[in-house]
Amino acid sequence: MNLTTEQLEERVAAYKLHGSQRLAAQALGIGKSTMGDSMKVAAERGLLGTDPVLPGYAIKSIASKTADGAWVKQTKAAGEQYATPAGLAIKARSVLADADGRVLLTWNKESKDAQQQLAAMRAVLDGFKDDLPRASPIAAPAHTIDDLLNQYTITDHHLGALAWNEETGGGDYDLRIGEQLIIDWFAAAIAQSPPAKRAVFAQLGDFLHYDSFKSITPEHGHLLDSDSRYPKMVRAAIRIVRTVIRMLLEKHEQLDVIMCDANHDPAGEVWLREMLAAFYEDEPRVAVDTNPGTYSVVEHGDVSLFYHHGHRRGVKNVDSILVGKFRKVYGRTRLSYAHTGHKHSDELKTTDLMKVEQHETLAAPDAYGSNWLSGRSAKVITYHKDFGEDGRVILSAARVMGASKMQAANDNVPTGERRVA
Repeated sequence: MNLTTEQLEERVAAYKLHGSQRLAAQALGIGKSTMGDSMKVAAERGLLGTDPVLPGYAIKSIASKTADGAWVKQTKAAGEQYATPAGLAIKARSVLADADGRVLLTWNKESKDAQQQLAAMRAVLDGFKDDLPRASPIAAPAHTIDDLLNQYTITDHHLGALAWNEETGGGDYDLRIGEQLIIDWFAAAIAQSPPAKRAVFAQLGDFLHYDSFKSITPEHGHLLDSDSRYPKMVRAAIRIVRTVIRMLLEKHEQLDVIMCDANHDPAGEVWLREMLAAFYEDEPRVAVDTNPGTYSVVEHGDVSLFYHHGHRRGVKNVDSILVGKFRKVYGRTRLSYAHTGHKHSDELKTTDLMKVEQHETLAAPDAYGSNWLSGRSAKVITYHKDFGEDGRVILSAARVMGASKMQAANDNVPTGERRVA
C-alpha cells in the first residue's frame, strides 16, 4: 500500500472522529479492508499514538505506562495468513522451540512441486506432438508363431552412470559402454529367441542414471557418479530405443513398449513415453503405453503381465496392488506374472495371486552399488497365450560384450594400461 502521510493522516482523523474502522471507511467511501490496511501502515509510521517515524523506518514496538504504574509493551500485529505459492511445495520445515520444548517460531523451505513440473513437461510435449517427425512403417516378418509373446526385460540400465573397475570390481561403465552394451544384448537376444508374433519391450525403469542437469537423485538429492552431459545422455537414450524398436519390429509382428516410472528418472520416463508414442503414431504395429502411473499391464490371451520398477512395492507385496489396480484384466486371465527391478538382483516368488520376479541389471555397479554383489544379465521370457511361461533366454553382460574393449573413457588410466574387466 503506497499512501502519502497526508492520506494516512486523513484516514486516522476519520477513524478518531467516528470511533470505528467501519464507520470511518463509509465516511471516506473506501472498503473496510482497505481502511484496516491503512490503519496498520499508520501504526507502523507512528500516526496512532506516538511521534511520526523517520522515512524508511517502522515502529517495532511501543511501551507505555498504565494508571497503576505497570508498563505495557505493544508489538506489530502479525501479517495475513501465509499460503504456499502455486507451483511450489513445502520441502522442509524448521522449528524454533524454547527450553521447555514449546514452539516459538516455524519457517518453511519451499521448492518447485515435482508433480507440477511433470504436468508442465507433459503439456509441452503435447504441444509439440503435431510437429514431431513420424516413423515410417517397417515391413513385418514373413513368419511368426501366433500364440507366443517374447518379453525383452531390461531394468536399471543407468545410462549416463560412471563406474571404475579398479574401484568397484564390477567392470567399467560410462555412456558409450552403456549404449553399446544394450544394443549388443538385443542383437544377441533377438537372434536366440523364438519368432513370436508379439513382443514386449519391458523397460522397467532407471533407464537414465539421473533426471536433470544435476547428477543427483530427484527425491532425496543423493550425489551420483555420472558420465558426460545431460543432453548427450538424452540423445543416447533416444538412439537406443529407436534402434531397439526397429530391431524388434523386424522380428515380431506386434510390439508393446513399456517405460516404467522409477526413482532415478521419473521425468525422463515421461518424455520417453510421450516422444515414442508420437514418433510411432503412424506405425500400427507399435503400441506405446503412455499410462502416467507407476504400474502397467499387458494382456496376452489367458496371461496377464504386470510391470513396476519396484521402488514403491517390492517382491513381497506388489501382487496385491497390481490386482487392485487392474481388477478386470486379472479377472479375465488365469495366469499372471509380475516383473520388477530396482534392487539390481534376481529374485522369484510365487504368491497366492501370481509369480513375482525381480530382475538384475546389465549395468556395471557404481561406487555405491558395489557395496552389494549381484550378477549382470537380462532375460527374454517367452509366454504362450494359453499355458503361460514357455521358455527363456538369459544373456549376461560378459557374454554379449565378448572380446570388445569396453573400458570407461573417464577412468583416468592411460590407454596402454587399461584392462578388460
